Amino acid sequence: MTLQYMPGFGNDFETEALPGALPQGQNSPQRAPYGLYAEQLSGSPFTAPRGTNERSWLYRIRPSVKHSGRFAAHDLPGWKTAPNVGDHSLALGQLRWDPVPMPEAPTDFLAGIHTITTAGDVHTQVGMATHVYAANADMTDDYFFNADAELLLVPQVGALRVVTELGAMEVAPKEICVIPRGMVFQVALPDGPARGYICENYGAKFTLPDRGPIGANCLANPRDFKTPVAWYEDKETPCRLIVKWCGTFHVTELGHSPLDVVAWHGNYAPYKYDLTTFSPVGAILFDHPDPSIFTVLTAPSGEAGTANIDFVIFPERWMVAEHSFRPPWYHRNIMSEFMGLIYGRYDAKEEGFVPGGISLHNMMLPHGPDAAGFDKASRANLKPEKLTGTMAFMFETRFPQHLTRFAAELDTLQDNYLTCWTDLKKRFDGTIEGNWD
Repeated sequence: MTLQYMPGFGNDFETEALPGALPQGQNSPQRAPYGLYAEQLSGSPFTAPRGTNERSWLYRIRPSVKHSGRFAAHDLPGWKTAPNVGDHSLALGQLRWDPVPMPEAPTDFLAGIHTITTAGDVHTQVGMATHVYAANADMTDDYFFNADAELLLVPQVGALRVVTELGAMEVAPKEICVIPRGMVFQVALPDGPARGYICENYGAKFTLPDRGPIGANCLANPRDFKTPVAWYEDKETPCRLIVKWCGTFHVTELGHSPLDVVAWHGNYAPYKYDLTTFSPVGAILFDHPDPSIFTVLTAPSGEAGTANIDFVIFPERWMVAEHSFRPPWYHRNIMSEFMGLIYGRYDAKEEGFVPGGISLHNMMLPHGPDAAGFDKASRANLKPEKLTGTMAFMFETRFPQHLTRFAAELDTLQDNYLTCWTDLKKRFDGTIEGNWD
């Protein structure tokens, strides 16, 4: 299939896969074109304010009530949901992992998901979970939707073809995609084995951060977000629909594909984004700004300025600050930080943090550059320098992130991570004024 997209973030789109399939002038005609059924998919309460009200009208071969029968319990043992506390014995600390290995047995996207942390409470729709996926097989006759959360997918190795009710997206490393809560989808692997990261957002949906004094441009610009055009699958073969609901999994048998939306209009839709189109803003004279300056998407909480989740990236950029320590500084934070590396090297770590790896710095635990990175940055010639060949990211949340047993017992957990700060020496000398050398 040739994939096409519509630009814009949060737009009210309209698209049809067959000419005339989209009714004009009303949402629910007595007889929809082509014998289709009209159905509304709501992503917000009906009475939500206009700025946050989300819904799409779908015109489909069968209404979604025909895409489920009796459900049976289903097991996806690697996927955990908050609250999930105290199922391991690993003590509190700063943590880092090497990449999870690729599977040897045939493993599709759903089976390849393993939870690293959970935060908040899915039952009250606050918080999040972080996962990794590693897969080597397509979802052929299985389809899935998550009633608990929207999903932010971050590929690290191999592209994903994500086919949703509202259209298909191909998402490669250096790109992300977001699948709304409750939307049916299926994942294929066009390039073979794939690995990456997932943020499962239980709370208010992701939106663009306010730019404040930055003004109308830069950071993630709305025109660079892409929403797929309508595409449908008229397949009359046995299929399964798997559903995640309040942390439990259920499956129902179907005789046809649930991806049967021929036309749709609205603003509740999946989208993708190319991370290389992010336009960084930073210090052009001195000091290192807060990492919030690199926020791509934010999921707000009820407290102003305190996010349920921030999705932050650290992309290629120019470093020009004078008489300044240019990498991220040492800090402790009320927010809890899950970091991943898509490619290259993160500028605060000289070694040990590799593409596909993970680090976790929970709330109020100190962290910052390793000893080698500190020494290098402290002695660097501060000429303008372009940081190239790198893309790291962070899922940051106001809630503590609790480890799963899988993460606590993962073979790739680096037992020696804390040694990266061992060589930070005492440099204080109260008898000498000025800077150390």
